[in-house]
Amino acid sequence: MDRRELIETARRVVRLEGNAVLQLEDRIDDGFVRAVELLSRLKGRAIVSGVGKSGIIARKIAATFTSTGTPAFFMHPVEGVHGDLGMVLRDDLLIVISKSGESDELYELLRIVKRLGVPIISFTGNRDSTLARQSDAVLDVGVSEEACPHDLAPTASTTAALAMGDALAITLLQEKAFTSDDFASLHPAGALGRRLLRVGDVMVTDPEKVPALPPDATLREAMVEIAYKRGTVPIIDAERRIVGVITAGDLTRFIDNKEQFFHRQVREAMNPNPKTVTSDTLAIEAVYKMERHGIMALPVCDQDSRLTGIVHLHDLMRARVV
Repeated sequence: MDRRELIETARRVVRLEGNAVLQLEDRIDDGFVRAVELLSRLKGRAIVSGVGKSGIIARKIAATFTSTGTPAFFMHPVEGVHGDLGMVLRDDLLIVISKSGESDELYELLRIVKRLGVPIISFTGNRDSTLARQSDAVLDVGVSEEACPHDLAPTASTTAALAMGDALAITLLQEKAFTSDDFASLHPAGALGRRLLRVGDVMVTDPEKVPALPPDATLREAMVEIAYKRGTVPIIDAERRIVGVITAGDLTRFIDNKEQFFHRQVREAMNPNPKTVTSDTLAIEAVYKMERHGIMALPVCDQDSRLTGIVHLHDLMRARVV
């Protein structure tokens, strides 16, 4: 093929698979609603199964369910009838993906699962199939043609099944009010989890390490606090409300303009409008605030502006937020 033919072939594949996904929109019906209801009431695990390419899609769907708050795992139907069905409990639910709904490997699996009384959700392109008839909820993922020029290799059909699985997982996520905090708790080590870290996860709270001075402290005291506690000192009143902040830069600018400065009070040199965050602020937002204002640390306060800790850029870097 020449360059033009190569490009047109690739575009045709993308076009066919894109259309296959778009056509699913009109098939979101009561069967989909029933599937969400079954999954939202699930007390056990969602077991996702399929053969061949459908099995690969099933693995991905199981992973998506697990990462969005619905415990799930993949089970190969052949391995299932050779011992793995022992993992299936009465509180579980089975999701089966099959383009034809007539795969020989599924028959024994369906028979045993039905005997246990486990609900079945099917993804199939054949609503009249054995699989569909045995299912409590049927999701139609049929396609008019595969992207394969011989209409044989599963391509558009697997893309459609994958998209339907994502639609089901995300709808279920919203139905169960699964939050970004929930997501972060399931992804503590990954990049996505780090993006969802809160300031409270990384800030310094040890009273011995959190700097603080009253407004009437001397600049000599401020110099000591700045030197030993990483360069940024919140200024607090008698009720620990943050009324200012003093840094090495503030101190230097004041010294340059004043004589006999050691005994002057901190309130004269402090910044009375400090930038602060709360413990539930996203850590990445704290990084952006530091970058925007050219600062290295932020006092952490509660809803009443009382000092609860401090977060440094180095803390955020150590947590790999940046």
